[in-house]
Amino acid sequence: MIDPVTSPKSERDRHVFLVGFMAVGKTSVGRLVAEALGKRFIDLDDEIEKAAAKSIPAIFAEEGEERFRRRETEALDSVINSAPAVVATGGGAPCHGDNLIRMRKCGVVVALTAPLDDILARVARERPAAGRPLLDRPESEVRALYDRRIRFYRQAHACVRTEDDPPSIVASAVAGLVAISDMIPDRALAKANIVSLSQRAYPIIVDPHAMDQLGQLSRTVLSDSCTHIGLVSDTNVAAVHGERARTSLEQAGFQVAEQVVPAGEATKSFAEYSRLAEAFVTAGLDRRSAIVALGGGMVGDLAGLVAATLFRGIAFVQMPTSVLAMVDAAIGGKTGINIEAGKNLVGAFWQPRMVLADTSVLATLPLRQWRAAFGELIKYGLLDSQELYAAVDALAPSMKSQPEAAMLSEISDVIQRCAAFKSWVVSRDEREQTGERALLNLGHTVGHAIEAAAGYGELLHGEAVGLGLVAACRVSARLGLCDPALEARVCETLRRAGLDADVDSWLQHDVIERIRVDKKRTGARIRFVTIKEIGECSLTHLALSEIERILRG
Repeated sequence: MIDPVTSPKSERDRHVFLVGFMAVGKTSVGRLVAEALGKRFIDLDDEIEKAAAKSIPAIFAEEGEERFRRRETEALDSVINSAPAVVATGGGAPCHGDNLIRMRKCGVVVALTAPLDDILARVARERPAAGRPLLDRPESEVRALYDRRIRFYRQAHACVRTEDDPPSIVASAVAGLVAISDMIPDRALAKANIVSLSQRAYPIIVDPHAMDQLGQLSRTVLSDSCTHIGLVSDTNVAAVHGERARTSLEQAGFQVAEQVVPAGEATKSFAEYSRLAEAFVTAGLDRRSAIVALGGGMVGDLAGLVAATLFRGIAFVQMPTSVLAMVDAAIGGKTGINIEAGKNLVGAFWQPRMVLADTSVLATLPLRQWRAAFGELIKYGLLDSQELYAAVDALAPSMKSQPEAAMLSEISDVIQRCAAFKSWVVSRDEREQTGERALLNLGHTVGHAIEAAAGYGELLHGEAVGLGLVAACRVSARLGLCDPALEARVCETLRRAGLDADVDSWLQHDVIERIRVDKKRTGARIRFVTIKEIGECSLTHLALSEIERILRG
């Protein structure tokens, strides 16, 4: 981890914006980060008070919140147009107008996070809460405000938890993220994210020119001693993109050992895993080498497991070529192979050094692969917010035909939002220890069972997840957690995209039996992701017999 006292200045001269809920520590952390990076520090609220010649509480009392927000935007404009600085914003600054979009374009936005109960405890210790008029209200209203704002904080480039560490440690983490952000090209900054995992932090770069930068960017994230790279792709991807990726790596000075595996989920097997490991050792890879996964989720899972275990772990870069992999499979470090009993039952957590998503390659996807990813996009819409769900729903008719340039631009925005959500969750719960990451399994309990029962390759992962989401809506409604109309809404979204929404035709005996060996099962119970409403999901421990009764009811 970078020491905030001794870390060097950022190589790119950008602003650093700290966002987050009130009383989360933005000012104290920001001062330390500014000192570490050799930048000036700006507290946005101080700038507002100077311009208004009155305090924040006075502005709220005399002018109202709407006028305060206009003053806040004016102050942000002034900061953006000045010399780069470390800027601590007010809790609502990224949640109004296009403030967050403008911050992401001209600087690195880091969200400082803490559970609301921790924040309220801090505020209670510092009473009176000077300068925090929005906290001077009933707790139920504060909680509602926190819930509304959290979806904006999730859209920061990265997040850092503050509840367990002093400001100096948090500042060190922020300084490290700024260093990671230096490798992100200026044109890609607005659509990039960073998975914040201390010394293992890494960027997610969404850029239509990324393929040609694979070698150059790999040089920035891999050790100087790395000379050999194992390039893994499948027969479909290699035919279209293999030479371009290999050329980019070779031009950056790497010796490339290329391995092409059969396309299809059945390739995620012990046999193919063993073959790849043997081939890379024979090709001269060693502990200083790296593996690049060029392909969809199957290639990433398989190549990732080889990287996690070869020489007890070597560096790994993800170059996803499908929508599903860009928003989900390539992010978060889950690797694995399938066995007869179920999908991904053998695997390991192994974080990549970088995720590089070139959206231009999506134009070459087979139509079915393009459309199938829609199931995962709906999942993220349900997890995140009504806003993201509406954006995904608007894409549905376009999934029925091959994407054109305008469509790729639209979907890149959704890809970035989905990737930001997963990045946020992985940063806060890398190994599913708090339950937050387990929410990403929404739709997967039944979806994985359907996919396995159908025979890997007969039904694509995104198609199965779509069916699993319908099942999740049904279970949630039967438990009295959500409006029964949600199932119909999700079905309609799936059908508009040309996907199967008839989950009943899949709920045969073998599917129910597959649910019984789900990774999330403990004894006769399972952690099932349920939905209260769009943007509010949770884990519910259910008996397997109850899930079966509801699904077959």
